[in-house]
Amino acid sequence: MQEYDLAIIGSGIGGSLIAGLNKDKKHILFEKDSNLGGCASTFKRFGNYYNTGATTFVGYEDNHIIKDIFDKIGYVPNIIESKIAIRTIQNKKIVDRVRDFEEFLSQMQENYPNPNNRIFWEKIKKIDKKFWQIKNIHFAKYSLKSYLKSLLTFKDILKTFEMDLFKSADSFIKETLGDISLEYQSFIDAQLLITVQSKAKDVSLLSMALGLSYPFHKVFYVNNGMGTIIENILKEVNIHKNEEIIKIRKLKNHFLIKSSKDEYKAKDIVLNTTIYDSKNLFDEKIKAYYEKFDFSDQSAFTTYLTINSKKVFLEHYQIILKQNIPNCISNSFFISFSKLQDEKMSQNGYSVTISTHSKASTWKALSKEEYKKQKELTQKFILEHFLDYFDNIKQEQIIKIFSATSMTFQRFIGRQNCGGKAINVKSILQTPSCKTPFKGLYNVGDTIFAGQGWPGVALGASILNKELNEEF
Repeated sequence: MQEYDLAIIGSGIGGSLIAGLNKDKKHILFEKDSNLGGCASTFKRFGNYYNTGATTFVGYEDNHIIKDIFDKIGYVPNIIESKIAIRTIQNKKIVDRVRDFEEFLSQMQENYPNPNNRIFWEKIKKIDKKFWQIKNIHFAKYSLKSYLKSLLTFKDILKTFEMDLFKSADSFIKETLGDISLEYQSFIDAQLLITVQSKAKDVSLLSMALGLSYPFHKVFYVNNGMGTIIENILKEVNIHKNEEIIKIRKLKNHFLIKSSKDEYKAKDIVLNTTIYDSKNLFDEKIKAYYEKFDFSDQSAFTTYLTINSKKVFLEHYQIILKQNIPNCISNSFFISFSKLQDEKMSQNGYSVTISTHSKASTWKALSKEEYKKQKELTQKFILEHFLDYFDNIKQEQIIKIFSATSMTFQRFIGRQNCGGKAINVKSILQTPSCKTPFKGLYNVGDTIFAGQGWPGVALGASILNKELNEEF
């Protein structure tokens, strides 16, 4: 039986970063799918390449956690900075999320006039800047060292933000902007759903600031698909693709891993499965630990298109509608276009990924026939509104279209939900940490601290790497 110092289950962003940071150890990484990257993967279907999810790559800049990790791994990604991070369209109002604050503020004042817009957005930007300037952010449990390190982080955050740390997003909106229109509120909520998977009513001021501020950072287009970043991070990693982990059993000094192909031993295990799905790998005591975390039902509905067009488009758009999308919990959808000159992604026309938010339970409850019917209904609705805005694209130019639900994601990447629960002062003690009560067993990914997206998952991976190697 093969023995390893470190076994990583799953090749999502978190698992891949940890593997890259620990490639000098005797290690192994398991991926149940043929594509690497999970939600950040790139896959091929009908002869065309598609990005599985939204493709904004943010935070590759000096003094940011992502560049810091990439530098440690020794990898420079093939990326192009987007001049406009996202073009947001709502009732024919257009706001380009650009890094230049004054240009952005001018657009906001024109489309969503408010005497305190400057106060609101300057504060949002200032909080974000202060957060990423905090050094050695840490959050972990189940050992005295981990708790003490986490306590020092809380002390630094409290010193930095003072009473703002305890404010809710909603209260800050009312305090600065007053009773804003439903349209303005919808604009804010649509942006937050992309970044923190929640609306303003459910998050703290700090979470809202981090979620709304990411276009003030450098946002990039990834050449040849988001999955190429994962593939390159893992170039020197021992990868076992198409190998699903069935069961893990903790023995005295190691773990016994049973896969769909073989059995292995490992001293340490990092699970890049969700905190909710991790329970399926264990029996009894460890299973009970994971069962205490309530399932986050939020998922995604994603439509993939190949479009025969030579028109030039931005990389990212967000369309905000007046009504919710059928079978979804959002009134907006996010669009990612490949670049026309991208020889891989655009070899047969534009590769387009359109994503919105839905509940996993919505699709799980349907019969096979009803599932197909509702899936077609949702896809048709999204396509109609997509073509309404992009009037320079005709339906006959769409070479291929198909969609994915939470059930599709479960089948291919082993998860139904997208992200964890909103983090705030009230919920922080219940937030899962990278460390578990069981020696040698760790978690990484978007369902533990620090949450979703490249920056959140990278921060969590950085914390885990310190715990794994006792670098504190």
